[in-house]
Amino acid sequence: MSLRIKALESMLLVVDIQQKLAPEMYNGEAAIEANYKLLQTVQQLGVPYMVTEQYPNGIGKTVEVLSPLINPVHVVEKMSFSSIAEDDIAAAIKEKGRNQVVVTGMETHVCVLQTVLDLIDAGYQVYVVEDCVASRTADNKRLGLERMRQCGAQIVSSEMVMFEWLGRGGTDDFKAILPLIK
Repeated sequence: MSLRIKALESMLLVVDIQQKLAPEMYNGEAAIEANYKLLQTVQQLGVPYMVTEQYPNGIGKTVEVLSPLINPVHVVEKMSFSSIAEDDIAAAIKEKGRNQVVVTGMETHVCVLQTVLDLIDAGYQVYVVEDCVASRTADNKRLGLERMRQCGAQIVSSEMVMFEWLGRGGTDDFKAILPLIK
């Protein structure tokens, strides 16, 4: 078990950053911006990713600003609050063959929390990106993060993930990603 987040061992799971939900989030725009940078990073590094949408007919699709970075084949609809309570999503994550899952999304204390708890139960190393998650209130975000930490998730920042995925400076990947950090 590696303590560092490794590009060859991890995947990104973006949970429910949707059109009708995102505007209601406390500091939601900042979370969306941080997710944008992480999605650009996974594209540069070839890290696999998946995006979930909770009942998109009612809550809307993924926010438009993220759409250009997301291949529709990686978007999965769900009804359960936990992403991996849906058999097709759990199977798709398993098929990627990664033991580390980096999780972002909305809401921290509902769908993100339940997804993270189930991922931990399933034996994954889980990293929750603090600046890439949001809830309607700061208290709910804080409580969700606290519970996930108590249950075994690592709470990290988007920059921590980006630098751990990179592993070293001076590479073409580093040069491509550096403007996202500055």
